[in-house]
Amino acid sequence: MEHHRQAVRLVSATVRSLFERSEPYRIWHGSTNSTRPPHQKAGVRVVDISGLRNVLSVDAAARTALVEPNVPMDRLVESTLPHGLVPPIVMEFPGITAGAGSRAPPARAVVSATGTLTRRSGPWRWFSRTGRSLPRVRTRGTNGRVAWRRRLARFGRCAAEKGNDYVDGILFSKDHGVIVSGKMTDDLPSEDERVQTFSHPRDPWFYLHVQDITKTLSSSSSSPESSSSESTVTEYIPLSEYLFRYDRGGFWVGKAAFDFFNPVPFNRFFRWFLDDFMHTRMLYRALHGSGESARFIVQDVGMPYESAEPFINYVSDELAIWPLWLCPLKTPSGPSFHPHLRDGGKGKEKAAHGEMLNIGVWGWGPSDRNLFIRANRALERRIDELGGTKWLYAHTYYPPSEFWRVYGSAQQKQYEALRQKYLATSLPNVYDKVSVKVDNDDAVLRGWKPWLKALWPIGGLWGIWKAIQSKDYLLHRRATWKWTGEAGEAKTGKAKST
Repeated sequence: MEHHRQAVRLVSATVRSLFERSEPYRIWHGSTNSTRPPHQKAGVRVVDISGLRNVLSVDAAARTALVEPNVPMDRLVESTLPHGLVPPIVMEFPGITAGAGSRAPPARAVVSATGTLTRRSGPWRWFSRTGRSLPRVRTRGTNGRVAWRRRLARFGRCAAEKGNDYVDGILFSKDHGVIVSGKMTDDLPSEDERVQTFSHPRDPWFYLHVQDITKTLSSSSSSPESSSSESTVTEYIPLSEYLFRYDRGGFWVGKAAFDFFNPVPFNRFFRWFLDDFMHTRMLYRALHGSGESARFIVQDVGMPYESAEPFINYVSDELAIWPLWLCPLKTPSGPSFHPHLRDGGKGKEKAAHGEMLNIGVWGWGPSDRNLFIRANRALERRIDELGGTKWLYAHTYYPPSEFWRVYGSAQQKQYEALRQKYLATSLPNVYDKVSVKVDNDDAVLRGWKPWLKALWPIGGLWGIWKAIQSKDYLLHRRATWKWTGEAGEAKTGKAKST
């Protein structure tokens, strides 16, 4: 604990010194799950908090944990599961940190923009899970456009349906998709059922697995517009394996690496052989190192349910990006830069606390830089027209007036008032932080390094080298949350179909 206090005091002193000189800065966490161009941070002073990555204590009786802000999700789960506890919200990637992934975590120590250190009470509170907990997972494959229109309309109610603890979906095309729901159970599967894992090199990638177990359904109908069908596959998945099921392959973004290095085949052997590079931490390192984030569209959008189908049609027709991820959301109450319900894209926030659908759009964009920017701007305009908003971790091209209209002009006034109150006006505001500086890119992107990295496959190989240098592959190799079964290997068996 004393090491933690010393580290916080050092951060406080560094921030105070920068404040006294009115010098702007950014926070450096040591890694990032953002896809914004890294060169835009070049030359900016940073405050390094990457060392604050420890779980300080877990109180099983009080169901609380005291953690530092850079604790990644997998380390957090490893620390709480032995106590029969699990965080109420676990982001899909193991490397997302407790501080970055939460909207407003209670804090014991807060360093203000002036460097003032304030200590408060209120450690995080967890839900308790006891015994050898497994989610019993139902994968419902739905075929036919009519069926998916109906399913989209009902998707928000799946979270409460029969006490589901987990719900998400994948839309592989307009005619084929799956909804995956999980209920916690301490019952062990019978001999003719299976414990399915996704963390080992020979395991399937999750999205390929659910596509495979429903693929016979997708080819069973010759007229998807007029007919539809649905089947269900039930499996048992260890809790931590389910929480981080999308890590290998980064949902399906890992396939883009195979597209880049074509003709390396995208098959089971090479997914096994290259497994160290196919986890999200390594994929992010390689993406930034290669420079390919400049032509890869990664956008998460919050949509009203009535706008989901026209938005999906737009993504299909204009960007040809598949699959799409679906996740039910509750829009936050009060001011927020997170996606929230709006009134027809006119910037007026709805007072009611309602439900939305998160649609993840991740895939290759145009290779020409100007066309790539236009595609992203057109996507932003379509999101606005349909009354949606997007998360700001990704490429953001709104001009300032449009940004504040979309995210709330009233909220801008409250936000600026807070910056004034806490003497933070010397720091970049939220728009400065998230927007891609198109006008400044030409000067930064000129030179022999960008030119060389643009030559295939040099940029990709450089990205691999940077990923290897990070040694992030060791974090997964040494992870203790991975299910090994009683005999040191993942258990296998038959899935139960209904």
